[in-house]
Amino acid sequence: MVGADSHLWVVKFQNNPQGLRVLANELIATRLAEAIGLPVPVTDVVEVTEWLIENTGDLYVERAVGRRERCRAGLQFGCQYVGNELARHVVDYLPEQALREVKNLSTFAGVLALDKWTGNCNGRQAVFSRKVRERGYRATFIDQGFCFNADAWDFPDAAKRGVYGRNLVYDGVTGWESFEPWLSRIEAIKAETLWSIADAVPPEWYDGQTSSLEGLMEELLRRRAGVRELIEAFRESDRRPFGRWRDRALTAEPTGAWSVG
Repeated sequence: MVGADSHLWVVKFQNNPQGLRVLANELIATRLAEAIGLPVPVTDVVEVTEWLIENTGDLYVERAVGRRERCRAGLQFGCQYVGNELARHVVDYLPEQALREVKNLSTFAGVLALDKWTGNCNGRQAVFSRKVRERGYRATFIDQGFCFNADAWDFPDAAKRGVYGRNLVYDGVTGWESFEPWLSRIEAIKAETLWSIADAVPPEWYDGQTSSLEGLMEELLRRRAGVRELIEAFRESDRRPFGRWRDRALTAEPTGAWSVG
């Protein structure tokens, strides 16, 4: 949709089939990603009027075959379309060689830490963009709606949830240093940052249940200390995602003393 600012916005409506709370999830998780330095789209609360819906034939939700429901007017979640810039090419899939050459491929380790922290129960989604005549794509991470287990707002952690579908993006992971600076930023993020993000969520996106939103923020604060353990569970899963991981080993010094190498 074209906003009043003339930018293109991808808009998710309150009555989308995934549930009302996914709008809150999108805003909270995308802004958490932004806070720790990950490449994500600009997000905002977007107002769509009843007049626009009534006069735009495409603004409906398809609930089932042959059953349509008009989009609900009011405050919706919006993120700027990654292809907003002129002459920018955007794709959601790259062949292997092009994927290897993505300029910010290392950020997939950072978004893995984010997805484990936020309990993303969906596969990690990304789009890749480049300007015309520019060599190599850059990844932007989109679609955070299934963080916090979608509409449930709980955290049924599983080793292979919230990960990208191709191990190739993790080829550069050689140890805990590959998750920096994003992992340390998660572990050190301040409560004030979380509460300021939560304050931006319209109450109608969570039915005004303030205690539920507060409980979600408190759980996120508690989970900061467990992100490494969740990443470790993925590392040890049958996906074997980190083929170049180097465990720090004990080595002997000439004196006979042991040191960590």
